[in-house]
Amino acid sequence: MVPKIRRGSRTHGLLVYLYGPGKRDEHVDPHLVGSWDGFAPDPGRDTSPDPDPKATLARLAAALDLRVKQAGADAPREHVWHCSVRTDPGDRTLTDAEWKTVASRLVRAVNLAPEGDPDGCRWIAVRHADDHIHILATLVRGDLRRPRMNYDFKKAQAECRRIEKEMGLRRLKPGDGTAARTPTSAERFKAERAGRSDTARETLRDTVRRALAGVDDEPEFFARLREAGLRVKVRIAPSGDLLGYNVALAGDRNRHGEPIWYPGSKLAPDLSLPKIRLRLADGLSERTTPAPDNGRPDWSAPARARRSATGTAEHAAALLGSENDQEAAAQLVGTGELLDALAQTSPAATRAELAAAARAFERATRSHIRAEHADHRALRSAARGMVQAGGALGRGEDGGTTAMLLSALILLTLAAAHWHSARNHAQQAHAARQAAHHLRTAYHHAATTPLRALNAQGRSLPQAERRTHQATIRTALSESGLRADRSAENAHALAATLAQAEDAGHDPKTLLQQAIDMRELDTADNINDVLVWRLRHLAHLPAQPAEPSRARRAGSTGRPGTPARTTVEPRHRSPHR
Repeated sequence: MVPKIRRGSRTHGLLVYLYGPGKRDEHVDPHLVGSWDGFAPDPGRDTSPDPDPKATLARLAAALDLRVKQAGADAPREHVWHCSVRTDPGDRTLTDAEWKTVASRLVRAVNLAPEGDPDGCRWIAVRHADDHIHILATLVRGDLRRPRMNYDFKKAQAECRRIEKEMGLRRLKPGDGTAARTPTSAERFKAERAGRSDTARETLRDTVRRALAGVDDEPEFFARLREAGLRVKVRIAPSGDLLGYNVALAGDRNRHGEPIWYPGSKLAPDLSLPKIRLRLADGLSERTTPAPDNGRPDWSAPARARRSATGTAEHAAALLGSENDQEAAAQLVGTGELLDALAQTSPAATRAELAAAARAFERATRSHIRAEHADHRALRSAARGMVQAGGALGRGEDGGTTAMLLSALILLTLAAAHWHSARNHAQQAHAARQAAHHLRTAYHHAATTPLRALNAQGRSLPQAERRTHQATIRTALSESGLRADRSAENAHALAATLAQAEDAGHDPKTLLQQAIDMRELDTADNINDVLVWRLRHLAHLPAQPAEPSRARRAGSTGRPGTPARTTVEPRHRSPHR
């Protein structure tokens, strides 16, 4: 049940809309379901000797405005309180009596008409559709004072949560006032007329957030906005200092032919210029995509950027388990930038799901826990590296490095959901789980081809060697309290990865234990998948080898001429281990 509150100054004008046909004839049988005294005239179902709807509507407006007229100059300029209350599409249809109860409880909850108070404000509730009502109240009490209505939206939300529970309706997540502003009905209708799936506000929010991903300074940020095709207008003080910015979609104009501008703060609370400046204050630890390390394969720049981001994402997930809330909140902001960067540089097969994941996780980046003084430069640098490297991944690394990064990001978003849940951030936790769902879908698209190749290589291993690696896997997992299943999906890919790591000079047992210890695996859908990508990242193995690597000679533990390594320095250890 969603309440939406507005203020206005025209009682009669709002009544004309509520009892009218609507903008698209969507109003059906408008009628009162409740009022301040139960005897208010109903223009929709008036049974008086003179049933003229216009005359009855005028009488209703006069009755609602009576105390406003009596208060005169002491009445507030915006004296109309308007609240629409809508049920979820999956909810049952409420009766008029139930809607009357909803309206009565809401006007009590926000202190418009306290229970037992004869001087409460005058109000009515109008129903003109099955799924919602409109509550109209005038903000002058019977004693001609104004009602005390601090935090009316928050109180209405809390009362709706209680009503949902008692009436058996879908229970929505309680908010905390940090959500981005939702589009208005007029904005949605305009988008529908233009044939757009998103409103201008939503499109601008996504575009601005993508432009901010990994940006180094303000000039670069504004340059990216213009490159994305947005109109940009900056506000400059007489001193020459930049005060803020507004953006508009090309072609989005009002009735006078003027661009419709949105300030950053109206798109989302963290997109105002002061908030962006706080994010950019510390700069970036790395300005370009990391160059390939000596002795490692010379992958393409996009592949290197994704591999670098994988380790950064694993580290961020570990930090979400720490006790420093400010540090954790900073990692969430950085994760949002990383998802935005990945969405705009990903292959076509995964782009839509990754864009949906980035949009969903946007809600999880904001809470009342401030992150201004914590360090998220590593994630921002990883985002910058991906944006600068672009999206043309090298052959064979396309699905593999994307799947490698997505595997880490799934666990990172689930860690974010757990972090928010532990702090009763219901909306943010739900948003993080939604992002994880989209990431899983994208992962299955990206991982299918490389895992098929790795499974084929695992099946082609000599039987004795395959059994040895499978025994290593079972032992390591059981010692860590995890269950190994040889018949599980992609078990052959994990065995093939251990064999290739051994070819590269690593000790399989040590490397596997380090991969397990990096972070908990309880939230993983498929432990084999997670370990495959962790091992390939730790051992610097190709994400999708072109052909089986069987260069090992009989009795050798490494490639000819390659010194055997028995350990790899673990990058990030879980704080829980």
